[in-house]
Amino acid sequence: MSIRPIVELPEPLLRDVSKPVDAVTDEIRTLIDDMFETMYEAPGIGLAAIQIGVPLRIFVTDVAKDEAPPQPLTFINPEITWASEELSEYEEGCLSIPDYTAPVQRPAEVKIKFLDRNGAEQEMHCTGLLATCVQHELDHLNGVLFIDHLSRLKRDRVLKRFAKAKRLKEA
Repeated sequence: MSIRPIVELPEPLLRDVSKPVDAVTDEIRTLIDDMFETMYEAPGIGLAAIQIGVPLRIFVTDVAKDEAPPQPLTFINPEITWASEELSEYEEGCLSIPDYTAPVQRPAEVKIKFLDRNGAEQEMHCTGLLATCVQHELDHLNGVLFIDHLSRLKRDRVLKRFAKAKRLKEA
């Protein structure tokens, strides 16, 4: 297992739509292990493969509280099959957009179907923070960032801030 560098805004790769995984192989499981190690080190509660430069439809999550035992979940080729009309709002952040958070409204509950790390089909009903995290990470697989759920003004400010920071770093 190894910690991989996290792709950050304004990197255009974050806007790419990830490709489906054809088969869950040892190589895919190694990628998943690296994703968990990278996510825990960051630290974060979710990480999509595209965030480490791999455009495959995979994300991992662990929304366990600090004192609770880890609850690592792997989602391969995920698809939301149902979303509640009721919304919930969470202060979201993103490992690819460091040091920035904003409130985002999303469906409070979702049902998601996916393959687990062994390639077995699964379906899960997600509520609370897990529902938010699953939707946030699935957005990544579709080239969508949480800032896309903000007003145009707020989103443009964030994009300009990160573009400026990149220019200054490269200068």
